Amino acid sequence: MQENIVIYLNERPLILCATPQVIPAAYEDADMFTSPDPVTIRETLQKLEEDQLPAAVFIQADVARLFKLVEKNFTTLVAAGGLITNQEGDILLMFRRGKWDLPKGKQDDGESLETCAVREVSEETGLHHITLEHKIIETFHYYPMKGKKVLKHTYWYKMAFTGTELTVPQIEEDIMDIQWIKPENIAKYLKFSYQNIIDVFKQEGYNV
Repeated sequence: MQENIVIYLNERPLILCATPQVIPAAYEDADMFTSPDPVTIRETLQKLEEDQLPAAVFIQADVARLFKLVEKNFTTLVAAGGLITNQEGDILLMFRRGKWDLPKGKQDDGESLETCAVREVSEETGLHHITLEHKIIETFHYYPMKGKKVLKHTYWYKMAFTGTELTVPQIEEDIMDIQWIKPENIAKYLKFSYQNIIDVFKQEGYNV
């Protein structure tokens, strides 16, 4: 069975499921639509974006096909990033635009996702001794940009920092601070983060 896909519109989730049985418990009372047509999809997206719905669920046996129908309402931008730990097990977080975030960025033409992830981490943090370990998850979130509705599809990778260099925030990307956080303290920071970032930590097994 296909996995659920979650798209966040201003932190409000749209969950795409194959059957009602796999709807996450937290969203069992959300508005539910089975095999939604293009009009229903467009109207639901609008309501989520405008905070008229706290959450919504679309159900269709072929989740990949359902996602393609939803994706038609956006301009998709592919990005990659990383959850980085150092040799003490501390986790890198950076403060950008009022939220604690993970480094990520847009994939360049002809660039592999893995290369993109390592490059973006290096550019945004100043760290160069980075080893890519494994893929964690893919996340989706919407934001407006220059009159377009952008759907950012981000591939997240677990990475290890093995060097000794200090972090250097990329100021031109609005990164104001970078910190190494003890795992037992990570939940305190994620209260001031984004839901898709929290999903990355949950998927990697952190208690958040």
